[in-house]
This record gives sequence, C-alpha cells and structure tokens, in this order.
Amino acid sequence: MGKQILQYAKHQKKIIMIICVLIAIYSLVSIHFINHFYFGSTINCIDVSNKTVQEAEEEILSKTDTYSLELEERYDVKERINGKDINLIYDLGNKIKELKNKQIAFGWILSFLGKENYVITDAVSYNEDLLKKSFINLSCVTGNSVVEPKNPELEYKDNGYIINKEIYGNKINKDALYEHLIKAIMNGEEKINLESINCYENPKYISTSKEVIDAKNKLDRYVASKITYSFGEDNEVIDGSIIHNWLKVSQDYSVTIDEKKVYEYMKKIANTYNTSGKTRDFKTSLGTITKVSGGNYGWIIDTSQEAKELIKDIEKGENIAKEPIYKQVALSHDSNDIGNTYVEINMNIQHLWYYKNGILVIEGDVVTGNASRGSPTPTGVYQLNYKQKDATLKGENYSSPVSFWMPFYGNVGIHDASWRSEFGGNIYKANGSHGCVNAPYYLAKVLFNNIEEGTPVVCY
Repeated sequence: MGKQILQYAKHQKKIIMIICVLIAIYSLVSIHFINHFYFGSTINCIDVSNKTVQEAEEEILSKTDTYSLELEERYDVKERINGKDINLIYDLGNKIKELKNKQIAFGWILSFLGKENYVITDAVSYNEDLLKKSFINLSCVTGNSVVEPKNPELEYKDNGYIINKEIYGNKINKDALYEHLIKAIMNGEEKINLESINCYENPKYISTSKEVIDAKNKLDRYVASKITYSFGEDNEVIDGSIIHNWLKVSQDYSVTIDEKKVYEYMKKIANTYNTSGKTRDFKTSLGTITKVSGGNYGWIIDTSQEAKELIKDIEKGENIAKEPIYKQVALSHDSNDIGNTYVEINMNIQHLWYYKNGILVIEGDVVTGNASRGSPTPTGVYQLNYKQKDATLKGENYSSPVSFWMPFYGNVGIHDASWRSEFGGNIYKANGSHGCVNAPYYLAKVLFNNIEEGTPVVCY
C-alpha cells in the first residue's frame, strides 16, 4: 500500500513539473509577442508574422516600390498595375504600433486558429490621374480584343431549330472594375480575379434559360407545319423550308410570325393562280384560237384573309390540306378555267353561241354596241351576274322594257330587243346598242331558261 502511494506521488510530481515547464515556455513566448506580431498576421496583405513594429514598417515600406496588382482576366489574359506608375505611397505614422497594441501578448495561441489581416486604408495614397491613365491603358478596358457578350441564337437547320450557345466575351463593367481596383490597392492586394469579383458584362440569357427553350419549342412547332393548297391538279406546299423565313425572335425570345412576309408570299401565289383579267387562248366555235383579254371572270384569291388563316394554320403546327379563301371563283382550275358551259359572242360576225356541259344549246345573230358612238360592247371574259324577267332598261334619253335581262358587266348584258326586226351583219356599226347584246326574242328566251348565275360570257 505504501509503495503505491509513493508511485502515485511521483506521478503527480511529474505532471506538475510538465505543467510548470509549459507555463514557463508559454510565458517566454508571450514575452516575445509583447514586441512582435502574432503568427499569421498581415497588414494590407503584407506578412508581418513574428515581426516587431519597426520590422513590420520596414517590410511594408519596402513593398511600396515593388507593389504590383495583377488582374486575372478571361482567356488566360493577365495585366498589371504597378505601384510606381501611380505614385503609390505609405504614410504609416503610428498606425503599425496601434495595430500591434491591439494584440494581447498572452493571446498569441489564438493566432493558430486563423490568420488575421489588418487593413489600414488611410495610410495609403496614390495619384488619381495616374491611376485613371493606367486603368484606361488596360486592354480589357479599351483594347481591340474586347468581345461583346452575346445571347444564344436560334438557327434553322435540318427542318428544325438548334441553339447556338451564348458567348460570354470579355467586356467588363468599367465602373465596377475601377471601384474594385481602388479597394484592392488600398488593401494592398496583389491579385484580383475579374471573374470572381463579377466585373464582366455577361449575356442576359443562356442556352438553358426557360425563355430560350420555350422559343425553340415554339419555332419547332411552327416549322413542323405543312400546309398544302390545291388548285385543281396543281398544289402549293408551304413547309418549314419556307415558314422559317417568316419567323422572328425578339430580344426577350418571344416568337412572332411576320404578317407582312406571309402576305407578300400569298400575293405571289395569287399572281400565279388568279385568272381574272388574264389573257386566255380561247378556241372559238369557228375552230380558230383567239386571245381574249380583259373582263372580270376568273379566280381571285382573298389574299388578305388567306394570309391571316395561314398564320393560324402555322401556329397549330399540323399538316393541313385546303383551298384558299376566294373573293371570286371560276368553273375550273384547268388551263381553260372557262370550262365547257359558257356564252360565246363573236362581235366581228355578230353571232352568239351558248354551250352547256359542252353541248350547243342555242345560237343566233345578235347586235352589239355601237363603237362609233362610244358605246362598244366590252371585250373580255365576264360572268353572268344574275337574270331577271320583265325588266326596264333605262339610260340617257331611253327607257326600254325587255322580257329577259341577263347582265354580265355593270349595266351591260344580254336581252331581247323587240324594237329590232333584224340582227347580225353590220347593223352594229351604224345602229348598234348602247353596249348591251341585243338578241332575238327566241334566242334570249332559250338562253334565259338555261343559263345560270356565274356562267362565263366570252366577248371578242
């Protein structure tokens, strides 16, 4: 038992001795830090660890001539602003001593928990004009290699759209960078990364932005459309290869269809397939081919309305087969849009024929307008506007009742003429009508009973 007590006492004595040694060492180190800075101490990013006030001042002042601030830029570009180029000066006064006095000697052990950087901005001065000059001379500020930031672009390719990624470029925010430069110089920093301090002007949108993705999806839907217009045996197909030329993407990635371009395209289609007023090669009842120009008969596409409908069809993103909206229709889409039901009036021989479904129904001599008095029957292809029984035709100095009235161009039409006893020949040259086609009663009656509204009337 006594032996154990003795061993315990020896053990306790050792512990006390170790503690005393540690206290002595800590005290000696603390005495050292009465006049020296803690481990890990920096002033304006200059290492003053374990230095006296005088040594710290000398170290700081020695950096004045060699101070340089490095700028780490995009594309691995590095630039510098040198302290001597801006007349950088440190006026330390008692500031280093004041900082040292803030450190308690016995607290040196806490320096191992983390570095402590002191900043003394009021001791740093520089020539502002020289700094601005150095700033302007930076290539990232006014250099020729500045690349503007660019938002993603949507490009039509292979029947759909692809997203060309954004370009970040290297254009900086000058005000932000200048502000950071001043702060870095005052703090004694030797390096700043322009990316990390957010000095670059970046694109507003990137390829994964919702606005960009939504725009791509809408564009893809539009160019997936296929609208097939039928014109008899002919077709006009409008698909993505055409539609993509009409699509516009704004800066905020809203997608619109250019109404003007759609309208202009529809005008081209109308110019191709409209037949009203065009010159036609017409095979006469005499077996000859004559060119007939003028008139109002034929196909007329309602360009404005159909352009609006086409835009709606494109927005659906579907395959659609249709005919365009017409202002006026004809009987056939063939090269001879007159078809095989029509009235033919040959004014040279003063004769009229009426065919229905290719079969001659009636023919006979007529009297047309008096050209010498300025009232000729108009040439061209027209269509019957309507028909009316027992009408009274009125004009300057005349009022004529007729049994069968069939107008095809304004107040010009075919009708019976009871006041005439002869038809055909050269009567029209001296005693022609006011522009109408005068027909014998029998001819007008048969024609009236068989003709329908919209039937072509060919005058040549």
